[in-house]
Amino acid sequence: MTVKLVVLYTQPADPAGFDAHYLDTHLPLVHALPGLERAETGRFVAALDGGEATYYRCAELYFADQAALDAAFGSAAGQATAADYGKIAPPGSRLFIEQLDD
Repeated sequence: MTVKLVVLYTQPADPAGFDAHYLDTHLPLVHALPGLERAETGRFVAALDGGEATYYRCAELYFADQAALDAAFGSAAGQATAADYGKIAPPGSRLFIEQLDD
């Protein structure tokens, strides 16, 4: 069953600096993950419910199943990606695993 890693980044102190690192350094690491089927990312531009704009950016990484996700992050590429996430993720950023209803 397909799983998706959903990463929610909170508001960075320096949005331009965050985006430069994210797009030029972090995304190439993500795309090197073995077993990655698809990756999507984007910035939030509005909170339709009128609430606080807690999150700045979202990333969604698709894998065939939980075993493929685990293998990806157990690899050298996965360890490099996780280490870079630790460097750039603003405090309060979150990671979720979503099981898709195929």
